[in-house]
Amino acid sequence: MRAPEESFQRFLNVLSEALDEPEANGEVIAARAHRSRWHLGRIVSAVAGEPPARLRRRVLMERAAFRLATSTAGVLEVALEAGYSSNEAFTRAFRRAYGANPSAWREAPGQPLLPAPNGVHFLPPAGLRLPARREVTEMELLKRMVEHNVWITRRLIEGARRMSEAQLDEAIVLSVEGIDDQPTTRKLLSRLVGQMDMWNAAMAMREYDWSVEEHEELAAMARRLDAVAPMFLAQVNAVIDEGRLDETFVDALCEPPEVFTYGGMIAHVLNFSAHRRTLVAGALHSAGITDVGNGDPMRFVAEDRGTAGAAS
Repeated sequence: MRAPEESFQRFLNVLSEALDEPEANGEVIAARAHRSRWHLGRIVSAVAGEPPARLRRRVLMERAAFRLATSTAGVLEVALEAGYSSNEAFTRAFRRAYGANPSAWREAPGQPLLPAPNGVHFLPPAGLRLPARREVTEMELLKRMVEHNVWITRRLIEGARRMSEAQLDEAIVLSVEGIDDQPTTRKLLSRLVGQMDMWNAAMAMREYDWSVEEHEELAAMARRLDAVAPMFLAQVNAVIDEGRLDETFVDALCEPPEVFTYGGMIAHVLNFSAHRRTLVAGALHSAGITDVGNGDPMRFVAEDRGTAGAAS
């Protein structure tokens, strides 16, 4: 690593440690980074494309936006944490950054990450998100998913070593632990649609209404799928086309909020959707509905996109 990059990394380490110290001004941070304020300013501006003070203000503002969206802390408390001495000053700065007053943004939060020339952002709960050292492509994601299949198969075999011979040969009774509670065909279908709807909400930093999945009618599921699937597909396609599979986003629906990569989210959706699709396909077959198929994507993937929609 070159000297300027080492100094920039040292600055980021100091900045991360000082996020909870609103009084830590430029002089303090420069001293902790073992540089003069002038020298540190030149290095950070050259490497990061923005002065250290501006970078710090932006990160603190992103943290403030995250706090507003995910906590009950008062606006003044959030303002003080962000280094502002008054509610008024914070509100003006927040409005310039997000186009809305803090209280209005809290009611309908959007993406808390602000435009940055360097990929450095606030990472909940109390750190920094740095740009990826390498780009994750769709080909690499596919390889990782295949590798995951091998990895989890090996873990399952190792776990099965703790079973008795009788247990190994028992007919499997579906466990309700860990995935879906008392699954039914209706619940699984609603969750298949809801999973896309939920991740659309997570990526938009808005709440997901779980009540829609309570005894959802099939006609309502179909309407919801028509509404949420194009949005989900568009976001996935954009992430892949723009090479952002390694990019992270905050899922404020989790408790506590968590940070995921888009690639990880896509793999997650495909993994649990495959489980639920298989159960539904089996239930349909048991009910005498055998023309839907078993959900195998092999032919669908191989066919031209223009005709794949008709694949069985």
